[in-house]
Amino acid sequence: MSQKNFTLSAEWAPQDAILLTWPHAISDWRPWLEQVDRTFALLAATISRYQNVVMSCLDAAYSQHVLDLLIAANADLTRCQRYIAPSNDIWVRDHGPITVYRNGQPVLLDFQFNGWGGKYRYDLDNQITARLQTLGAFAATRYEAVNLILEGGSIETDGQGTLLTTTQCLLNPNRNHLEQADLEQRLRESLGLNRFLWLQHGSLAGDDTDSHIDTLARFSDPDTIVYQGCADSADLHFAPLRAMAEQLQSFRTADGKAYRLIELPLPAARHAEDGQRLPAGYANFLILNGAVLMPTYDDPMDAVALERLRDCFPGRDALGIPCLTLIRQYGSLHCATMQLPSGVLATSADGSKT
Repeated sequence: MSQKNFTLSAEWAPQDAILLTWPHAISDWRPWLEQVDRTFALLAATISRYQNVVMSCLDAAYSQHVLDLLIAANADLTRCQRYIAPSNDIWVRDHGPITVYRNGQPVLLDFQFNGWGGKYRYDLDNQITARLQTLGAFAATRYEAVNLILEGGSIETDGQGTLLTTTQCLLNPNRNHLEQADLEQRLRESLGLNRFLWLQHGSLAGDDTDSHIDTLARFSDPDTIVYQGCADSADLHFAPLRAMAEQLQSFRTADGKAYRLIELPLPAARHAEDGQRLPAGYANFLILNGAVLMPTYDDPMDAVALERLRDCFPGRDALGIPCLTLIRQYGSLHCATMQLPSGVLATSADGSKT
């Protein structure tokens, strides 16, 4: 199938909805359930100002609980859809569907999820996309299961056939046991890709995904990469993030030009009760139809990072979402969301039925 008829769209392309897997007490979120409920309610309400929100809930009682939270947060309930789909955790970026377009029609690809190399339970999470499809959450959109382990947070695309990713994650033997050439071929076949940009450097302390790209470097348009920097030479991130920045400087667009690179500052270190540094960073932002949402950490750098993102997304609102609670379980804003591109719900971008 030609590249013209087979594409993985960029995140800034028109969307129908954002997927959320709602946290619950039968999970690692139990100690912070009230706080994470507030975070999710704010997030869902904010998204509903721009487009639909599709939510997975543990059971009927939790679905009612979620509805109460949405009402309290002043969410647009006409854009909020709840389904019963039991889960292990909230990180739908990695267990949710990855959508491609074939001949202009969306196809939901349900890749395998193995808990980031078997680090955590994943049996329920690995069934969520199939369950939502059975329940009609994706209307009549074509669904395909793919026998390959791949997490949405591990890949980043410009929407023109280029994939930006990290060797530490995609080539990790705890995923697929494939050589780089073989994995590239599988990704060409499943995602319609034709170029690969592999980062060998960069990581955030506390990130247990083996260096997901969405914590490090993101496209904001086909010619621009926004990346996580570190200006403090005493910080443990300084050397690996500087090496990553140098490699980004060596990358070229499909037509041979250097990318425009936008550095995001690093917030101050945050730690768990056991002293583990938590993966606070700003590259884990989420693009909506009319906005870009950025994780914030009650840090002076929040405002600096938000202003830089605002410049990268003209015509979109730039809003902060407090994420100090999310990083307690080693993820942030983008990790907890997954976009459903235009056509998946058979609705228009503003949420109305077509």
